[in-house]
Amino acid sequence: MHPRHRKNLNVLLPAFAVIGLMFGLVAYAPQLYRVFCGATGYGGTTQRVLTDSATVSSKTVTVAFDTNVAPDLPWRFEPEQRSVTVHLGEQKLVYFTAENLSNKSIVAHATFNVTPATSGLYFNKIQCFCFNEERLDPHQKVEMPVVFYVDPEFAKDPDNQHVDTITLSYTLLRSVDPSQSKNLARFRNDAAPDPAHGKQLFAERCNACHAMDSNKTGPKLSGVVGREAGSVAGYHYSAALQSAHLKWSESNLDRWLASPKDFVPGVRMPVRVLDAPSRRDIIAYLEQVTKAPTNKSQHSAEGGEY
Repeated sequence: MHPRHRKNLNVLLPAFAVIGLMFGLVAYAPQLYRVFCGATGYGGTTQRVLTDSATVSSKTVTVAFDTNVAPDLPWRFEPEQRSVTVHLGEQKLVYFTAENLSNKSIVAHATFNVTPATSGLYFNKIQCFCFNEERLDPHQKVEMPVVFYVDPEFAKDPDNQHVDTITLSYTLLRSVDPSQSKNLARFRNDAAPDPAHGKQLFAERCNACHAMDSNKTGPKLSGVVGREAGSVAGYHYSAALQSAHLKWSESNLDRWLASPKDFVPGVRMPVRVLDAPSRRDIIAYLEQVTKAPTNKSQHSAEGGEY
């Protein structure tokens, strides 16, 4: 190759590489921006978590709710409570009502943030309709659960020293990708249990401590529905659960998941599932596994007691 051509090539290749990088950054800018906001709480972006691992503090904060609907979306959307006062680190379940006022099914999605913006890094959502594209059928009305907590570190941030109220705001917009929607009817009390969704929730919220075919931090759960509590061989239960004398029926599992320490005082189970639809689907999954138990051998594990 002629030296002059090689010199030109040495200039052109880096230039094309830079141009390609710029196009890539432009294409992925929205995703990168969302990742940045989620990681830093910038602009009041809240955090998404699977469980609450924080210790409940004696300090409290008021959380107020604000709802808005885009002009081209014929829905009614409002909180069932205008505000709640919560302890830092305390899981809280609240409800929002959505109603489709039109004669056709419509898919919407929610944008959201909290103010002041400095609170976004500490505002954690475990369950929220805002995670998905959501569909409402004609004239359908549903109550949508939101489970959240405010991290106790909120009180240690100098920027939040004088903040006593956090406002969580939602705006519902027509969806630009309705093919990926979920039906909000799943939140209705008469909705059919969804074991597939329960399996997903189990993987997200339970899998760190439980397995189906072996003991981990918690006992194995294969065959749990109908089983006597505290009866898995090789697992070290708390005295409270071992002496509870109860069977894991659907209703008992529901009460246990809602608040283990209220249902059986003295147990150490740390995780709660506050919204009923999630509990219903997790139990449906456990029932499905009970009817088709695994053939793998059981392994005992030292560790936490429930």
